[in-house]
Amino acid sequence: MSLIQEKVKQAIEILKELNVDMWLTFVRETSGVRDPALDFLIGPNDLTWQSALILTPKNERLAIVGNLEKEAIARLDVFDEILGYDTAVSALLKETITRLDPTRIAVNTSRNNVHADGLTHSMYAFLKEYLADTPYADRLISAEPVISAIRGRKTPTEQAHIRKAVHITEEIFKKTFPHIKVGMTEIEVGEYMHTLAREYNVELAWPSENCPAVNSGPASPVGHNGPTEIKIERGHILHFDFGVKYNDYCSDIQRVCYILGEGETECPVEVQRGFDTIHTAVEKSREAMKAGVTGNSIDNISREIVTGAGYPEYPYALGHQLGRVAHDGGALLGPLWEKYGDSPNQKLEVGQIFTIEPGLAVNGHGYIGLEEDVVITQNGAEYLGEPQREIILLKG
Repeated sequence: MSLIQEKVKQAIEILKELNVDMWLTFVRETSGVRDPALDFLIGPNDLTWQSALILTPKNERLAIVGNLEKEAIARLDVFDEILGYDTAVSALLKETITRLDPTRIAVNTSRNNVHADGLTHSMYAFLKEYLADTPYADRLISAEPVISAIRGRKTPTEQAHIRKAVHITEEIFKKTFPHIKVGMTEIEVGEYMHTLAREYNVELAWPSENCPAVNSGPASPVGHNGPTEIKIERGHILHFDFGVKYNDYCSDIQRVCYILGEGETECPVEVQRGFDTIHTAVEKSREAMKAGVTGNSIDNISREIVTGAGYPEYPYALGHQLGRVAHDGGALLGPLWEKYGDSPNQKLEVGQIFTIEPGLAVNGHGYIGLEEDVVITQNGAEYLGEPQREIILLKG
């Protein structure tokens, strides 16, 4: 069974669970504007004319596409009924929906999950227009719960791909640390990691300009920024944020080193205290993660550990879902801030994969941020790789 067939089968079970009569993905010219849901329905293929992909809980799988693309869709061996047209989709679409007679039609709009918001404004308007003289125009609902479940509940195949991505990322880190020397720039370190990624024949998990992030010392800009010409110095904390993409699935891991000063055999007390605080926040959060709890409740645990130790509150969510992209949408380990919408109130589910990534700055030394990737199982959250439990000391 292909991964697409695996995910479509899963989607039909989710429709049954959520009592949704139809999931309708309505697209056009996907080479220009691509609905993220297509990855699970047709893989990397594109559709040109207005096209409708329909799944129902009765295991009905229909594709309405231009006649020039019927054969390509048939080769996927996913859709049982493939209907083609040459001049207009409207009549065929209306006829098909009327025949299936759904009460609730989930379409790809979402306020909380960008990966469930693939239906453009104009395509939504076309859909309402085509169904205007039917009762179905008023039966459209958001497919956010459907798509969030499909993206979030990773199948064994998807989990295996992410585990492999995590393993390769760890190997690249292990080869990078001995290569680091005092006087190297952040950019030089980043370029070396790019070379290793090419040797492992993997893509980067996000654009190469800031993958990896490399932060040496207190002056380096932390966040979604690329490496700079800042040089590595003794006494610096060296922080990394890096991930790779293996078979279309990503890892996302942060690691922390300390560059020993002359005569030092261990890091300063304040650096060790910062590391211990972040490591504790990661582990206590992981221990509390299980199906049925909200992401916000987990974020609160970590945030209180960091602020309780006297450090400022970090200005971002504790963790996000991980999958085909580094930020995979859906339930979030986050605070109840406006920018996160309702995502922190959503509950964790078995099969979801999350990052856990609290952070803090140590005055005069730099930034400490750890990021671990975990999967939600029936027994709680399990690390996908080997977590960093001690700060890595480099002689430089």
